[in-house]
Amino acid sequence: MSGVNVDAPAYDVAIIGAGVVGCAIARQLARYELSVVVLERSSDVGNGTSKANTAILHTGFDCVPGSLESSLVKRGYELLGAYADEAGIAVERTGGLLVAWDEEQSEALPGLQEKASKNGYHQTRILSTEEVLNREVNLGQGVRGGLEVPGESIICPWSTVLAYAREAISVGVTFAFNTEVTGVVFNEDGQCLTTPLGNVRSSWLINAAGLFSGQVDGLCDHDDFKVTPRRGELIVFDKLSRGLISSIILPVPTSRTKGVLVAPTVYGNLLLGPTADDIDDPFATATTEQGIARLLDAGRKVLPRLLDEEVTALYAGLRAATDHQDYQIRSHPNQSYVCVGGIRSTGLTASMAIAEYVVALLVSDGLELIEGGPLPKVPNMSPLGEMQLRRYEDGDAIAVDAEYGSIICHCERVTRGEIRDACTGDLPARDIGALRRRTRAMNGRCQGFYCAAEVVSLLAELSAATPATLTGLTE
Repeated sequence: MSGVNVDAPAYDVAIIGAGVVGCAIARQLARYELSVVVLERSSDVGNGTSKANTAILHTGFDCVPGSLESSLVKRGYELLGAYADEAGIAVERTGGLLVAWDEEQSEALPGLQEKASKNGYHQTRILSTEEVLNREVNLGQGVRGGLEVPGESIICPWSTVLAYAREAISVGVTFAFNTEVTGVVFNEDGQCLTTPLGNVRSSWLINAAGLFSGQVDGLCDHDDFKVTPRRGELIVFDKLSRGLISSIILPVPTSRTKGVLVAPTVYGNLLLGPTADDIDDPFATATTEQGIARLLDAGRKVLPRLLDEEVTALYAGLRAATDHQDYQIRSHPNQSYVCVGGIRSTGLTASMAIAEYVVALLVSDGLELIEGGPLPKVPNMSPLGEMQLRRYEDGDAIAVDAEYGSIICHCERVTRGEIRDACTGDLPARDIGALRRRTRAMNGRCQGFYCAAEVVSLLAELSAATPATLTGLTE
């Protein structure tokens, strides 16, 4: 791109990427008198790494001590835990149990406990083999002890990113979807960004592009890191398997990966995974025969009875791995640009703390924050967790609105009222993927076999009847 289009819409801050980190930053900036736009290459928030992960709220016990990741995960754990309670995001405080399967792993447990202490987490406890098996009676043979991490929790990742975005929207933050940034020109007034919907001008630029953060950094004339997509395949087991464990079963981590875990989900399933395979294609989210076979082998050792259970779904997510062991958050004051790259699997937990950190960098670089406008409204999220009061069983909600008593997706107990809300709210679902993340519809054991026709028909009907509330740059 050459030149600057002075007629392009102008914003104080442009954020590239509407994943959990980009939306958290937008939410943080929404507290001030700033015009903010979020530019997202896909059709919805949380449509990349943020939608396909292990959904764990981490204590950060096994981070690299002294790293930026360690400090932000620790801070983010507290912030997101409190925010989830306020917004009605499903969280279960299951605790975690790191299990040693041989003498070498057993001998590593004291070092992992010391590492946790260095990261500011002092609640771990080393357990004997007998204590581990008394707690988790269905584990396989060969247990040599464990490390209890009582603060590890599970969370709804879909509601988290949606809540951030909805809060930002409540005070006028603009979200522009299907808007990939393909060029950046810096000038004395900030930046001019090329997108398919036209140019966008901004005074400050934040790169929160996830898997594409390295690519965007290159557009900004930097080459500080390279993102290598790391594919993690996972198996979702039927809800009848949920009683096999009471906590998150963690492996002894390596320098490259946290390893394969078995974890409950807030939706009532059990999750086995992820794998960790570096690939070249940032869009390769299909599962593989080899990856699933490796997971089944791991599951057979850790929780043998799990393989007798029915599989509900397979999926794969991509993490933004780099050749660095830490987050790549870097400020470039001369360009009024902050890069937020290399955010790995702990990014969900750290998201609110990353947002705080990035805004502090902007202030140190000269961004003036002025308070006094309307405060963002914390949304009341639809209850998606099995431990929450779901709409179909909420007599008070049904008494007010009978559509909450009309179940469409019977596997996941999703009602007509919830689908209506998801398609007509302040950030409406416009496709099946977005609707599934907002409601759980078609995510159950039949994977939409029985309800897809009715769900798709209702989505089309409601989308046609409801004008898009966010047309972004086309206005």
